Amino acid sequence: MNADGPGISNASRESFSVSVVSRAEFSGCSPWTSTFTDQRKDYRYYEILDDTLRGQFEHRYFAIVDSRGHIRAVQPFFLIDQDILEGLGAERVYWIALVRRFYPRFLKLRCLMIGCSAGEAHLTATLPVNIVAETLSNGIVEQARSLNAQLIVLKEFPSRYRKVLRCFEQHGFARAPSMPMTMLDIGGYDSFEAYMAKALKSSARRKLRKKLEATADIADIRLSVTDDAASFVDEIYPLYLQVFKRSKMRFEKLTKEFFRQLGQRMGDKVRFFAWRRGNTLVAFSLCMVQGDSLYAEYVGFDYSVALDLHLYHYVVRDMISWGISKEYRWFRSSGLNYDPKLHMKHRLDPIDLYVRHRSALPNAIFRMALPWIAPVRYDATLKLFPNYKELW
Repeated sequence: MNADGPGISNASRESFSVSVVSRAEFSGCSPWTSTFTDQRKDYRYYEILDDTLRGQFEHRYFAIVDSRGHIRAVQPFFLIDQDILEGLGAERVYWIALVRRFYPRFLKLRCLMIGCSAGEAHLTATLPVNIVAETLSNGIVEQARSLNAQLIVLKEFPSRYRKVLRCFEQHGFARAPSMPMTMLDIGGYDSFEAYMAKALKSSARRKLRKKLEATADIADIRLSVTDDAASFVDEIYPLYLQVFKRSKMRFEKLTKEFFRQLGQRMGDKVRFFAWRRGNTLVAFSLCMVQGDSLYAEYVGFDYSVALDLHLYHYVVRDMISWGISKEYRWFRSSGLNYDPKLHMKHRLDPIDLYVRHRSALPNAIFRMALPWIAPVRYDATLKLFPNYKELW
């Protein structure tokens, strides 16, 4: 199988097929090194996940192959055993828990997930995305069968893909919202104070200032920003784990090596924010940059002091201030922790799941059930955002 091929100009007149390939088969070739170059999480990010999260996911790759056997595009996917009721909470799955006493794997399925194991997904654009989508939708059920996956998921695709991904719905997939990202317009402000004065209601300003006052007299909290955290990754990782263990919704668990490699291999797109109190790291944030946007990806806190000092708000203020100083237009954040984002005037940035069971009868049941087991339906804070309806 040849990893290099002709350009995309005649792609609409060609026929394509999909097959599973290993990294060794396409590593270094143009269709791979050109993958997601317009995104902050380009092909290097997927390689880092493959190298550092192997114990949690089986990272694989689909090749979109033309009639001459040339690989024209590579679309990452991964395999995982997934509890499809994850995130609903114990009170909503009480009866399921009773069944699982006797059938431990009830509603736990082997899943084929197209997308990213640590972040939102995109379609590779080394071919027109409609060709990629149509080729995958035509062959995905057969691929799932060959990989012994019962459930097929397109994981967390931004809502702008809805039109091009309709071909999956035509092949029996159901769409439902995932926990959305958020976005805040920070363009046009020359400082965080100016943002608060112009964007927030007086009541929200008072509450935010009161929380920031908790750290106002602590002169020894210092911020540093770097593109490589290898020298202090041993300090970062315990703080990340403290946040991870407190989260009610978990998917990927990052490794220390992930943080180390991210800075070393993607320093052009990664920024590590670190807050020290004296010589002790009390908070950090992993951010990424792309175009006019600063993305807050992961955070870590020392909870022995974080709650008393309201470090979450301190951290957010400093990231937004840094973003304004670097003339970014958007401050974007990963999902969850929606209450403070609501009061700070974030908007929801919808991302979708597309799901189908490999077999027809279970899929018919699953399509009816999916909207009712989507966690966004039960998050009261999300419903208060002015653009909540865009999730659906």
